[in-house]
Amino acid sequence: MKARAAPRSGGGTPKAPHVAVVLKRSSWRKWIEEEADARILALVESGDETVRRMRSAHTDHIETIEEVRKALSDLGVAATWHDRPHQFRVDRVEGHCDLVVIVGGDGTLLGASHGVGPGVPILGVNSAPDHSVGFFCGAKKGEARAALAAALDGSLRRTELARMRVDRNGEPLLTRVLNEALFCHLSPAATSRYILRWLGADGRVLSEEEQKSSGLWVGPAAGSTAAQRSAGGRVLPLASSKLQYVVREPYRPHGESLGMTLGLVGEDEALTIKSKMRRSCLFLDGDHIAHEVTIGDVVTLRRSDEPLIVLGLSRTPDTKKR
Repeated sequence: MKARAAPRSGGGTPKAPHVAVVLKRSSWRKWIEEEADARILALVESGDETVRRMRSAHTDHIETIEEVRKALSDLGVAATWHDRPHQFRVDRVEGHCDLVVIVGGDGTLLGASHGVGPGVPILGVNSAPDHSVGFFCGAKKGEARAALAAALDGSLRRTELARMRVDRNGEPLLTRVLNEALFCHLSPAATSRYILRWLGADGRVLSEEEQKSSGLWVGPAAGSTAAQRSAGGRVLPLASSKLQYVVREPYRPHGESLGMTLGLVGEDEALTIKSKMRRSCLFLDGDHIAHEVTIGDVVTLRRSDEPLIVLGLSRTPDTKKR
């Protein structure tokens, strides 16, 4: 293994890289091994179609973990191991981490990415490629050793992805949103009511509109092939620093036109959503992070100053889904 970018200690010996490995907890592990869920156990025993692939996906995942473990050992790299992606935290300065390896899929990488500061590269290894898209993953089962060697010697392609910052009433909720935010009524059956404003770099209102809809998606380019695309948005180049907003099922009771159902927000601009609902919610990168928003609250979304470095990522985002 080359250690081209590794810093040297006082004696001139290259410092061993610090690698953190974050593992997915498979559905089999959570529901069968840990929770012993009676309903799911019964479905598994009967061979029900809803759980038929669960065991094979778990087997693939376990085999990939061992593949990564052996590859790191063969490369002479010690690693710390973590199996709670949403609780993972590391920073290049504070944690002295040179590489984060995610063994799982896009959901695992998204969850762990919130704890990864700027400058720390991530390599995703899709542990069950027959069951998972793994858009953010630069390698898959069977490719771990080659990808890890390239990541550690600096030869694996690096892509810097813009992330999004989300504030509520001026207070930051999350500065590392990679996929998207969903703003909507707390009940999916209720109408979302809000005032949408697009702000220029100087804070001036460029456009505003009062809307009723099923809510709206807002996210950076990395998320543009997921929910944004499904709702009618554009697929943005991965290198784009713009945010995109897409209104879900805009309500036009008399066929009137709306001017802000789909648009781009520049890197120095912002989008604000002022809630007209007593019970609305903001979901960030999925359903694990949710913040209640009430009437009069203002949610502000803008490009974050904390981008994420992802290794081995394809430059043609056309297949990603949740």
